[in-house]
Amino acid sequence: MDKNLKNINKEVPPSLKNFGETSETPFWQPGLLMFSRMSSWIVGPIVLAIFLGKWLDKRYDTEPWLFLLTVGIAFTVSMIGLVKDAFKEMDRLTKEDKKDDTNRK
Repeated sequence: MDKNLKNINKEVPPSLKNFGETSETPFWQPGLLMFSRMSSWIVGPIVLAIFLGKWLDKRYDTEPWLFLLTVGIAFTVSMIGLVKDAFKEMDRLTKEDKKDDTNRK
């Protein structure tokens, strides 16, 4: 039976082997990926800073100063990460637009 299956796969034309599978990604996928990256830059550092700041304040009895310091640092890290990712995304979109323009000509 295995020999028959191998013969069937050989008989399928190459154009039909990946029928239904496209090399293009769905239109919504890049936007969703960018949204998740940007959201993680906002949520990740802030949540980490909240827990770390509260723990440091309890440990060193400095309430609320270390909490505020860690949240401030997390805000700065978030902004830097967001700006860097935004510039990378703008560069990628610019290159993609130039590529599309050259393909249309």
